[in-house]
Amino acid sequence: MCGIVGIISSNQKELSKIATAIRTLSKRGPDNRSTVKFENLSLGHARLSIIDTSKSANQPFTDVSGRYTIVFNGEIYNYQELKQELVETGISFISNSDTEVLLYLYIKYGKESLDKLNGFFAFSIFDKQDNSLFVARDRMGIKPLLYYFDGEKFIFASELKAILTFNIKKDIDKISLFNYLQFNYIPTHNSIIEGVKKLKPGHFIFIENINKLPKEINEKLYYEIPSNQEVTIQTSAMNYEKSQDMLRNLLDDAVQKRLVSDVPVGTFLSGGVDSSIISLLAKKHKSDLQTFSIGFKDEPFFDETIYANAVAKKIGTQHHVFSLTNNDLYEDLDNILDYIDEPFADSSAIAVYLLSKRTKEHVTVALSGDGADEMFSGYNKHMAEYKSRHPGIKESLVKAGYPIWRNLPKSRNSKLTNINRQLYKFSLGSKLTNKLRYWSWASIISEEKANYLLKEELIFNPQRISDTAFEYKKRKEDLLKDIRRDGDINDVLYTDMRMVLTNDMLRKVDAMSMANSLEVRTPFLDHRLVNFAFSLPVAFKINPNMKKKILQDTFRSELPEEIYKRPKHGFEVPLLSWFRNELRSKIEDDLLNDDFIEQQGIFNVTATRNLKKQLFSNNPEDVQATIWALIVFNTWWKKYIQA
Repeated sequence: MCGIVGIISSNQKELSKIATAIRTLSKRGPDNRSTVKFENLSLGHARLSIIDTSKSANQPFTDVSGRYTIVFNGEIYNYQELKQELVETGISFISNSDTEVLLYLYIKYGKESLDKLNGFFAFSIFDKQDNSLFVARDRMGIKPLLYYFDGEKFIFASELKAILTFNIKKDIDKISLFNYLQFNYIPTHNSIIEGVKKLKPGHFIFIENINKLPKEINEKLYYEIPSNQEVTIQTSAMNYEKSQDMLRNLLDDAVQKRLVSDVPVGTFLSGGVDSSIISLLAKKHKSDLQTFSIGFKDEPFFDETIYANAVAKKIGTQHHVFSLTNNDLYEDLDNILDYIDEPFADSSAIAVYLLSKRTKEHVTVALSGDGADEMFSGYNKHMAEYKSRHPGIKESLVKAGYPIWRNLPKSRNSKLTNINRQLYKFSLGSKLTNKLRYWSWASIISEEKANYLLKEELIFNPQRISDTAFEYKKRKEDLLKDIRRDGDINDVLYTDMRMVLTNDMLRKVDAMSMANSLEVRTPFLDHRLVNFAFSLPVAFKINPNMKKKILQDTFRSELPEEIYKRPKHGFEVPLLSWFRNELRSKIEDDLLNDDFIEQQGIFNVTATRNLKKQLFSNNPEDVQATIWALIVFNTWWKKYIQA
């Protein structure tokens, strides 16, 4: 796990900025920083030592011939088998690292080497003889890779902040900003900066000659999740039992592979089904397993440590509970905001940051349960989607009650108001098409509200013909392309994998763990398991009474029964309380101050004023989520655009 950066340019001053760029990634790689310069190319690497912690595995790493040089962020879990395969062909190794294995695998097989890899990665390999550059990202997009191209220079990096150290235009992408206001994150393949792209998961870039850059950069596909229309396992009791066995075996092997490390390894354990299963399997292979969870002393509605403790006791791990006060969460707020180099406003990132920070005091690698909800139908919205497509009397009554739910107090801050929020959202979504319902339920605020937040000259109407509206529709249609009118819930899960998982969940975990130099591994996202999950019929995943059916049934006998009866919560944090108290001055006098908003020229001052008014009213609803998005954006804007 590391940070990488590279630049192709004929401008020597630009090439010399590589050292500055790699310093911005020091938290991703605190153990070693190195750069190498060629005629028109500079490469940099910041290392977090996990496998072969010796100096012989430092990067940039060059083969014995001096022809090929690699910078690599990630882990290859099957590197030992691949190494043996290469040794049998006569290749000798000078280190015990997966980096060297990856390099020689590419030398032997070229781009076909990607098909052999089991792991998560973003890497680049330079061929000095051919002057070619190869850049690739893992199948699921677990590891980030961004790039910039303006016809004269090509830059790639693990984080946007490294790219921004070079001489590039810093124009805000209007549609990315609009999407950010809707979702609190920016979907791939775009970024907040025009011209900076995110390499799509399962894609690579090949630049044939770095001395003669192409007119445009073409991303090429090497892997995609099997189509949601290609379900191969048929519904039957026999097939369900066989599928459970296959699920167990695939997941057990995925966990075992992700325990390979030369530094201490543990698991996150929230007490939910997913992290509990990962911890259960990890304990079978690692008798001294340590597990980690956080609780919220001041927010009992969000505290779930009772379930984590029950699981840890059942499976017999050395469990660590970090019981935090609101003040503990607040203390690191500035550090979190400072680390965010592209606006990202999923507030649960704060809790992930704290969990990663405390976990790093004990281990350097942690396994998580990320990915299971998206593959196996684990979110409340999946049950809502199922019931909207198969409505009964209850669902019809909820739909008819739309005028009532619309006027009731709605927020995530208490059980009652959260129920009101869910009833309102369901009744509204039930009136929409499959695609528009997905978009609505994925959004924090509607297109209309996002438009209202923007200053007049930045507003665009998605219904009106214009270049911006056309591009917005194009991006929206691409994100929704897999949801069919006659499809099933697998359509939704497939879209969640491409949109929510990559851009929200994985982005959050990568950024917040790397901010603390902690590597987080995700067994559920082993591509073999993903392929299997999308071969299953919907009936194996969800029915009117149960989400993640096959996952729960497969491991039910080995885990405490109470974790199956618990309500599902995210990593919620007490934003509303902060905004009304500790952060009130920062909101009113700084980041959302009327004069600042006017001078900045991006947001509608009337809209932000109304947000503040609602925040301090008796019915704030979920306004804090949008205010948090504005706080994150304006903090970022001051640091990277205004400065």
